[in-house]
Formats: sequence, structure tokens, C-alpha cells
Amino acid sequence: MRDDLIGNPNGGLPRLLEIMRRLRDPETGCPWDIEQDFASIAPYTIEEAYEVADAIEREAWDELKGELGDLLLQSVYHTQMATEAGMFTFEDVANAISDKMVARHPHVFGDESRDKSAEQQVQDWEKIKAAERAGKKETGVLDGVAKGLPALTRATKLQNRAARVGFDWPSTDQVLSKVIEEAQEVLDAETPEHKFEEFGDLMFVMVNLARHMQIDPEAALRAASAKFTRRFQSIEAALAADGRTPAESSLEEMDRLWDAAKAAEKAK
Repeated sequence: MRDDLIGNPNGGLPRLLEIMRRLRDPETGCPWDIEQDFASIAPYTIEEAYEVADAIEREAWDELKGELGDLLLQSVYHTQMATEAGMFTFEDVANAISDKMVARHPHVFGDESRDKSAEQQVQDWEKIKAAERAGKKETGVLDGVAKGLPALTRATKLQNRAARVGFDWPSTDQVLSKVIEEAQEVLDAETPEHKFEEFGDLMFVMVNLARHMQIDPEAALRAASAKFTRRFQSIEAALAADGRTPAESSLEEMDRLWDAAKAAEKAK
């Protein structure tokens, strides 16, 4: 037992690794932690990544350290389970990402010139990643785009990959025409299955529109959700001042309060 390390407030990463090892100890660890596996922990990993993004979006810098720690714990958790299974260790993980970063930045760690634009660097980065995928026998253009990504993010990545080999609309106007076409197909769909399919097509082409306009659709939708939350909370606050809840109001009244909240935001 390394109680001296666990109790050391300045123990850093070795302390965290030891804490996780102890939590997973089959005889003395935490029953909940012992029962977990890669699949059961994966949703928490995704959730913690979003909480990091949320703290950054809110500029909650006092919270960011804690959220980054929560995300780091997920890597440590998965790595501990891999170590127990004899698959790899935390050092292996750190070495793998270090090797990747060195290989992908020959203009920093090698003999390539740094005299290149950010756009050229992106192109070079994609060439290197393509070579890495080929080494993994991922020869298809769309191979390696993780299926577990958020739907909007995955759609963007798929479209970006296709665009790099020329499979893309040349102009935003053509994408807008497709948006109108897909919206009409949603309206024309008759069965639930057909509506589901056509709505998915509409969402996919909306992602394409965002990409052509250089907008991150995931970030744009998060911003729209945040705006909706602010304005609806304004409605709740206005009604609460009158001793009522939204359920005790009417749609017409809430629409007026919504417009007032909207106007107040624009006046700032």
C-alpha cells in the first residue's frame, strides 16, 4: 500500500494513478468501481468532455481545472482497466500520443520548414493522418470516423472527408437549394418511417450548409439552446413575480414575454 502517496496533496499524476489502482483493487477497492468496464464508463467519458466544453463556453475559468481533472480521471480509469487486462499501461498511452504529436509536426520536431500557412498545415496534417489510416488498413475515405461521436459532429467529419476528394457542392447556393428540397420532402412524407428518414436527410444537409458557411453546427446548436434557456427563464421569472408558473399562463402571454426577453437582450 502506498498511503504516503495517496495522502500527498502534491502527488500529482502518480497519486491519481495509485488512487485509481486502489479503487479497482478486487479485495479492498470500491464495489462500484470494481464492477465497471469500458462500456459502462464510456458514457461518463463523453459527459465529462462536454462539461469541459461547457465550462469553456461559459468562460467559467474557476471551474475548468476541476472539469479537466474529471476528464483526466476518465483516461486514468480506462487505462487502469486496460492494465489489469494486460493490454497497455498509462505510460503506453502517454508514449503513443507523444509519438503521434511528434510525427504529425515534422515542421516543429523534424527538419521540415515552419514557413507555411495554417491552411497548408491542415493539408499536411490530413496527408499524415491518411497515411496513418492506411497503416491501420483503413483505406476508405470515410474509414476511422468514430460512430460514437455526436451526430452533428460525425456528419461534419464525414462531409469534410468526402469534400477533400471532391465530393461536395461547389457553392452555398446549391446547398441552400438542397435544404429547400429536403424540407419539402419532410412535409411530403406520409409514414413515420419515411418522415424519420427525410428528417435525417434534412439535418444532414443543414450540417452541410453550416460547413459551407464555416459554422460549427454543434456549437451553433448549443448556442441556440443556451439562448432558448435564457429567454424561457425570463418568462418563468416574469410569471413568478406575478405568483404564477408557465403552466398557469397562456401561449399568447408567454409569446409576449418571449418577445420582451428578446428585445431586452438586443438592447444590451
